[in-house]
Amino acid sequence: MSTSPRRAPAAPAKKVAVKAVSGRAAAKRPGPREQAAQTTRDNILRAATKVFARYGYEGGSVEKISQAAKSFDRMIYYYFGSKEGLFIEVLEDMYRRMNDAELELVLDIEKPVDSLKGVIDFVLSYYSKNPEFITLLNTENLHRGKHIVKSERARDYSSPAIAIIRQLLESGARQGVFRTDMVARDVYLLIAATGYFYISNRHTLSAFLGEDLKAPQAMAHWRDFIVTTVLRTVMREPA
Repeated sequence: MSTSPRRAPAAPAKKVAVKAVSGRAAAKRPGPREQAAQTTRDNILRAATKVFARYGYEGGSVEKISQAAKSFDRMIYYYFGSKEGLFIEVLEDMYRRMNDAELELVLDIEKPVDSLKGVIDFVLSYYSKNPEFITLLNTENLHRGKHIVKSERARDYSSPAIAIIRQLLESGARQGVFRTDMVARDVYLLIAATGYFYISNRHTLSAFLGEDLKAPQAMAHWRDFIVTTVLRTVMREPA
C-alpha cells in the first residue's frame, strides 16, 4: 500500500489517500481480438466466483462454471490451466478487489483515533456488502489454505491495511495518545477477527443466542464494541 500526503486548503492536517498506480493508460490500446479474449476471461472469473461461493471448491465444477459464463470448458483450461488455477485466481481477485477498495480510503493521519475508526468501519462494511468474500474465505479455510498458499500475489494484498494502521499507530504514539509498543499486524488481526467472526457466523449465532444479529441495531452495537475494544487496546493509559 503506497501512500501520498495531501493537504486540504483550510486545514494543515496531513491526509493520506492511496490510489492504485497503473500503467494501462500508457499501454497500447488492445485490438478487438485482445478485448474479446479479456472479456471472455473476465466472464469466466466472475462466473467462477459465484459458482465457487455457492457450491464450494468440490461442487464448483468446470462444467457449471463454463455454463454460467456462457463459455466452454476448454476456455477455462486455456486461460487458467486447471480448476485449481482458476480457484486461485478467484481468491486473488477477491483480495485485489478489497485492496482496491482500501486504496480509496482518505484518512487524516493527524487524527489517528478518528482514522482508526474509519478503518474499522471500512472493514465491517466491506464484509457486510461482499458475502462472497466471506464464503470463499470459509471455503479456503476448510481446505487449510492449500490453494492460496500457491499464489504469488496474495501477500501483496495484505499490505495496504497493515501499512495504514502502522501510520496511524505511529502518529498516535507521536501525539502521546497511543501506546508505543503496538504492532500494526496485531491491530489488523484484532479488527479482522472481530469483524469476520461476527459477519460469517451471524446466521447461526442468531439462532443460538435467540436474537437477530443481522438487525441494523445489532450490527451498530457490534461496530461500537469493536471500536471500544480496539481503542482500549491501543490507547495510552493516563499518567
